[in-house]
Amino acid sequence: MKPAMIDVYGANTSNSQRVAIMLEECAIPYLVHKVDLGAGEHRSDAFLALNPVGAVPAMIDPKGPGGSALTLSQSGAMLLYLAMKTGRFFPHDPALRAVAFQWFMFASTDCASMSTMIFLNNAVVPERAAANVAFFEDRVARYFTVIDARLESRRYLADELTIADFALYPIVRVRYGLVERGGDLPHLARWADELAARPGVARGMAAFE
Repeated sequence: MKPAMIDVYGANTSNSQRVAIMLEECAIPYLVHKVDLGAGEHRSDAFLALNPVGAVPAMIDPKGPGGSALTLSQSGAMLLYLAMKTGRFFPHDPALRAVAFQWFMFASTDCASMSTMIFLNNAVVPERAAANVAFFEDRVARYFTVIDARLESRRYLADELTIADFALYPIVRVRYGLVERGGDLPHLARWADELAARPGVARGMAAFE
């Protein structure tokens, strides 16, 4: 019997990419449903039934807990769910798991929100100000410096490959100009190159193109 296909509704955004990366790395079959943000499809009744917030991604697992269908929004929740569903990229050691959660949250909240603010200030807000963009870029660059220091003595954020790495990678990729601008982030650059070389990561990054 073929495993049930998970449906993922998303766009070519960091949040959607991290979910596709996790599905690829866990070898879970999934079907991509591209949501045209420019056309406002995320505000359609059909999509709002999946996620009332009107934000991508959304995911349906037809065989969720207890065999019932499960609909999820929030990319971080999806990574946690898939990690628990498969037992992969989710440290079993309690202390290591807590560290992975720490960096997972740092990527999913601090880094992601600042990256989003760069996009919003460049493309969406009614009154755009270069000073505001510079402020958020400096904040992301500072976060990248913290991550670079973390990776100086370890291969991955939590010593083993976890959802923390998958949550962070799309943000680093879309803001890689800030890595290059920093000029002295060799450990973050090495980490990004290693993630980029993983076939599952590459497929996940391209899933919504």
